Parts: sequence; C-alpha cells; structure tokens
Amino acid sequence: MSTRIAFLKGHGTENDFVIVPDPENVIDLPSAAVVALCDRRAGIGGDGLLHVVRSAAHPEARAMAADAEWFMDYRNGDGSVAEMCGNGVRVFARYLQRAGHVAEGDITVATRGGVKTVHLAKNGDVTVGMGKALLPEAQVTVTVGERSWPARNVNMGNPHAVAFVDDLADAGTLYTPPPFTPASVYPDGVNVEFVVDRGPRHVALRVHERGSGETRSCGTGACAVAVAAARRDGADPAVTGTPATYTVDVPGGRLVITERADGEIEMTGPAVIVAEGETDADWPAGDLS
Repeated sequence: MSTRIAFLKGHGTENDFVIVPDPENVIDLPSAAVVALCDRRAGIGGDGLLHVVRSAAHPEARAMAADAEWFMDYRNGDGSVAEMCGNGVRVFARYLQRAGHVAEGDITVATRGGVKTVHLAKNGDVTVGMGKALLPEAQVTVTVGERSWPARNVNMGNPHAVAFVDDLADAGTLYTPPPFTPASVYPDGVNVEFVVDRGPRHVALRVHERGSGETRSCGTGACAVAVAAARRDGADPAVTGTPATYTVDVPGGRLVITERADGEIEMTGPAVIVAEGETDADWPAGDLS
C-alpha cells in the first residue's frame, strides 16, 4: 500500500463494499490493509472488500479460469477471507459491467464457493445463481441474553444459523456474535439470521455476519432464510416439485429468492456503484504486513 490504489464503492441492498480492481493480482492486500480500507471513520468504509482479479492470475482461482474469467477475491471487513458473499457477487458483476468487461445478459464469476452464474437485467436488477443449499443435520441453538432459539443449519457455500423469532428486536444489538451451541458445529464461526414473518412467502431478517457484525443485508443469508422457511412451511421444492419463491426484506432493501425443484437457488436484487477514486500514496500509514 505504498502507492496509490484505485477503488470504487458499491452496495447491494446497502450491504456495502470497497472494490479494488486488480486484474493481474499485483496489489498486496494483507488483512490489516483490508481493515484500514473498510474502516468507516478512518478509511473508505465497507462491510467487506471485493478484490477484482482475473481467475488465471490468482492461485485459488486458476482451476476455474476456463469457466469464469473473473475471480471475486472477497474479504470480510475484519480482514478475514470468506468463501462467498451473495450481495458482493451482484456488486462485483455491476462493476464488471461498468468497466466494460461484460455486457447485459449472462456471465460467470469465480468465487471460493465455486463458479456463480449471474444475469445482468436491463431494468438494473442482478440475478445470481447461488447453487444448492446444504442442510447439515446438526441441531443448533443460538442465544441472545437470557433467551435461546433452535436454529436451522444451512450452508450456502458459507455457514448460516437461521432462527425464527417473534420480533426482530429479539436479536438484541448484534454488536458481537450471538453465542451458539454446540460450538463444534461451526468451528470457524457462523452467520446468524433472526427471522420474522411478514406474510405468505414473505419474511424479514436481521443478520450478524461473521467477520463484519450486523450488516444491512446478507445475500447468502437471505437464501439460507428462504430455504429454512420453505422447509418449515412444507414447501420444499424437492418434495413438491414446484419452485418456492420468497420475498426477503433486509434492513437495506428487498431481495427475491427462488429455489427450484432441482435445488438450484436464484437471488435477485439491486446493485449500485456510488463512487470511485484512489487512495493517497501515504495512506494508510504504518506497517501493514
């Protein structure tokens, strides 16, 4: 970080990201640098960072290069590496379109959670093929203060614990990760969603994202919630043979999640680029290695 770095800022349903274009993977981004860039008071500010790299130029993505030219090297706001971010994929695709790398229509994006299909619609919405959910059998309990709830264990390429509650205020402040048991179920931590019903096939959530705290939206979390709600409601598409579509309200907006009979899940929502610029050559100061 001893030279100027070009960046953009974008969000998907107010889940916001610092975007660092780096096609040939030449920018060193240690975790401390990611933390500094995502700092909302002393940096640019974001829930996470989207490092934009050609798949062929990144050791973790070279095997996917034949299927997806671009790799989303995603980092949480605390500098940790993450497998996937659904809102991040939409913003990533919107950046690729803005930069002229892709056009409207279908594209593919490589992630640590596999290759994702993305559709850039004319109306501005972005639909992401999120793959299939895994539903581990482990029983999970999440706790806030003196209250505990059973949670559905859902994996969307990253782990989720989905708890249905009476009121979203039951989630508390979400400043710190809600405790869960047994600890062995999520050895690397978990994203925790608290969910209430708003109407038929319509739910709302609050989420504590692993490594980021409470965020305004979580794409994989919205998918996990829709999957958990469909099982709770007896609407498992694999059983009924009919796709299940849920509207999921998040603090930052609205997402529409459809699970098809073959288990594939699609998420549709907005993605916006709001600013671009470059960092000062002398910032951030100090040793970031």
